[in-house]
Amino acid sequence: LQKILIFLHVTTCVVVGKILMILFPNAMKRYILKLGEKSRMNANPKFSYDNWGPTFFSFKYLLFVLKVKWKRLEDEAHEGCPAPNTPVVTCNGEVRHLFDFMQDNRPLVLNFGSCT
Repeated sequence: LQKILIFLHVTTCVVVGKILMILFPNAMKRYILKLGEKSRMNANPKFSYDNWGPTFFSFKYLLFVLKVKWKRLEDEAHEGCPAPNTPVVTCNGEVRHLFDFMQDNRPLVLNFGSCT
């Protein structure tokens, strides 16, 4: 049921966005550029709007957003429920799953952070 609701929501957004791009191209370009500022896509001078702007609200865009949103459904953790077995990347770049690191009955501790 959740996947159907996500499909309907994303499809509606893409159809409305595509229609707005056709009817109001300049306004939609300004809107998409504002989105690019938030995600810092505009920070690279060699990566212009013409490279990525027209891809918004395309069929490939629809499929990508659906894939990401459906994948996130599987990765949600809820209090009192089992943890999802999400993919993780080791320091060597190897893709494994969270449960691969569990040993016997020992608790698994995850530490999130960053270092520079």
